[in-house]
Formats: sequence, C-alpha cells, structure tokens
Amino acid sequence: MEPSLLEALRADPGLQNAAAEALERDGDRAPLRLRKAGVDPETAAAALTLAELRRHARAKFGERAERLYFTRAGLEQATRWPVAERRAARFARHVDAVTDLCCGLGTEALAFAEAGLRVEAVDLSEATAAYARANAEAAGLEIEVRVGDALKAELGESVFADPARRSGAGRNFDPAAYSPPLDELLGRLREARFAAVKLGPGIGHDWIPEGAEAEWVSVDRDVVEACLWLGEAAQVPRRASVRKAGEWHELTGDGKDRAEVGEVAAYLYEPDGAVIRAGLVAELAGELKAHTANETIAYLYGDEIKETPFARAWKVEEVWPLHPKKLKALLAEREIGRLTIKQRGTGLDPATLRKQLKLKGPNEATLIATRIGQAHKALLCSEA
Repeated sequence: MEPSLLEALRADPGLQNAAAEALERDGDRAPLRLRKAGVDPETAAAALTLAELRRHARAKFGERAERLYFTRAGLEQATRWPVAERRAARFARHVDAVTDLCCGLGTEALAFAEAGLRVEAVDLSEATAAYARANAEAAGLEIEVRVGDALKAELGESVFADPARRSGAGRNFDPAAYSPPLDELLGRLREARFAAVKLGPGIGHDWIPEGAEAEWVSVDRDVVEACLWLGEAAQVPRRASVRKAGEWHELTGDGKDRAEVGEVAAYLYEPDGAVIRAGLVAELAGELKAHTANETIAYLYGDEIKETPFARAWKVEEVWPLHPKKLKALLAEREIGRLTIKQRGTGLDPATLRKQLKLKGPNEATLIATRIGQAHKALLCSEA
C-alpha cells in the first residue's frame, strides 16, 4: 500500500468501518458498495484490503487487530500477541529499554512498550516504518520509530531483532538469505549485553552460537517460531515453551542427552513439536518415566499414563505388522470406519494407506505407523 493511501485510511476511520461492514455483508460485491458511496477505486481497494487483513489478524492479535494496520507480508511474519507479550515480559525483568531492529509493522514494539520498556524501533524501509508509526499511534503508545540499517544502527541497553524471512520470490528458509543475513546480524549483536533474535522454527542447530539459548515456541501444538537469546539473556542451552489452554509451560535442558530405548509399552506419547525441535525428548522421557522404541524416532512409551502439556498420549491397544492387506482385514474385523493415521520413521504416505484400507464401520481409532527397533509396525491406539 502506498504511504499516501495509508495516510488516507488513517485520516478516515469512517471509511475503515464502512469497508469492514461491506466486506462482512457483501463479500465479493463490497468494492461496488464503496464505489456507489463515492470512494475512488484505489482507496476502496486499500480499505477493503485492510479490512480483510484485520479479519485474518484476529487469530494472532485478538481484538487488537481491529485498530492496527497491516500488510500481507508483515502480518505473515508478525509474532502472535501472547508470544510477543511473554517475550516482552522477559525483557522487562532485566532491562528498561530495547532497540527493536527490523521492526516491521511494529507489533513486537507494541508489546515491549506495553511491558513498560522505552522502545526505539528501526526498519530499513520507510514505507514499513510508516506502518510501525501508525500502529504505535493507534495503540496510544510512545515508540520512537526511525529508518535505519540493522547492521549499522546504534544499539541500546538491549536489542531484539526479527530479520525478514520473505523476499519477492517467497519465503526464505536459508538463514544466510534473511534480510539482513543471520550470520551478519549475529556478528553485530555480539556487542549487545542482552539480546534476542526471532527465527523461523525450522532453523538448524548449527546456526546456534556458542553460549546462546535456543528456544522453540508452540501455541496449541503449532510450532510458531524459534528464538535465540544472546549475551546475558541466555539462561539455559535449550528451552521448549508450550502454550496450552492459555497457559505457558517450559521444558529446559542441554539437548545432548538421548532417551533410553526399549519396547512398546501400554501408552504412547507424541512430544510437542517444540520439544522435538529443541532436542529435549530425553528430558521429557525422564519426566514421564518413558523411553523410545527406536533412538531416531521421537515417540515415547511408558507403562503408566502421566498428564503433561508437552505431549499427546494414546493407549496402545494392539501392535500389528505394517502390511496394508493385513491391516485392512484387522480393521474390518473391528468395524473401524473412522481412522486417524499418523506415521514417523516409515516413509509411509497416510493418504495412500487410507485408500488401500477401504474403511467401513461405526468405530473410531488411531493407527500409528512407526519403527519398533528396526521393524515397521502399526499401533492401534485410542486417546488416553
């Protein structure tokens, strides 16, 4: 969106409301409604785009989304509010001010400011910085926003950075292709006393600097980001932070241990993705008094059921060979017509297996395809 269009929308809350109402009521015919009301096509398109983005943003920002300004790329990279709020609280326990590099739309800066920190937000793009200013004003928060290069900006008492992971060609999975490149950004942040860098959850462990804390974060079983904590901010080598039913839970360790290997037991646990990515499966196994059945596969098995926010649990009903024809007959005998199929370590395609099974019947179950030792097995399970 051109800066002039952003300013036009900011100056006309009535148009923003009219666009949201038209989109809700008229759907694809919303542009026609705004045109009939005398809104020029370019401004109408901008207002409707904003209304659409705000609707999508509710999942991340709740009611805050209704007064904030978004771009598609900025919204995709923006941190979910509970995650940003929690990170800001961690900063606020140790520092009074923060420099927010690569600030984007400024939503993370809002969380810092709400936590009571003095915030300087920096972005390389003047157009993007305009959104950050608009959002600070919309939220009624005092945030200094300026245009600058993250690799050259003066650093304050603490630093947060969220390097861009998208380009014109789409999402970048190579940290060296971030903007700015992750290796250069980490080199710059060696000067910071207290710092954190938000990253995509697929970041490889070889990118973790010596002495840093690497945290993976999941919200309702969806791994949403990784975060490197640097300097005095680092507290433990690895952390898995899980938000479940509105509450946060943390599992920590060094990520070096390996769980014991044993046989299938009465209960199977599937660790949360944040636990797996953080390399803390062994730590979770210790808490659950559980073990793996193959050292390369992150399913855990235990004789007793233990409630945990860090894993889903199933009761193992039967263990079968992983042969589609035999599975088809066994499932038919049990009249299982609704089947959740999960796999890990077998290379099996659940969609293809489902077609081969030709399920019929009123009963429901979960089938987990995995390896027990080196043997491929199918575990018929029920939710624990």
